Amino acid sequence: MSIAITPYVRNTLLLDGLVSGAAGVVMAAGASLLSPWLALPANLLFWAGIVLLPWCAALVILARRAAISRMMMLDVIGINALWVAASFGIMIAGIVQPSLLGVLFITAQALTVGLFVALQIGAMRRAGAAA
Repeated sequence: MSIAITPYVRNTLLLDGLVSGAAGVVMAAGASLLSPWLALPANLLFWAGIVLLPWCAALVILARRAAISRMMMLDVIGINALWVAASFGIMIAGIVQPSLLGVLFITAQALTVGLFVALQIGAMRRAGAAA
């Protein structure tokens, strides 16, 4: 089953891509500047930012299609959900010991991605209701 790329679906994917791309550029380019303020390893910030760049491109490519498979949309939702879980997980497990600003940074980006998960689930439900 495929999902038509309605304006709602397109906008959720594009917004996710835009925010992911912006965060990726800031994190990759500013890793050494952000690291002392956030008390997060510069390598973590850099590579997390680098990972976001192809993710941004993938989301934009998906948004430009006429339709995508239900499984592809579930993949997008699943990857975003894993990002949220990993973001909180690295703090809970003690893998990183961020400053208060770092905790706020990680929490804000994780909650933003969580919002994209909710929007994308809503897009799937809308598409299912229309089918």
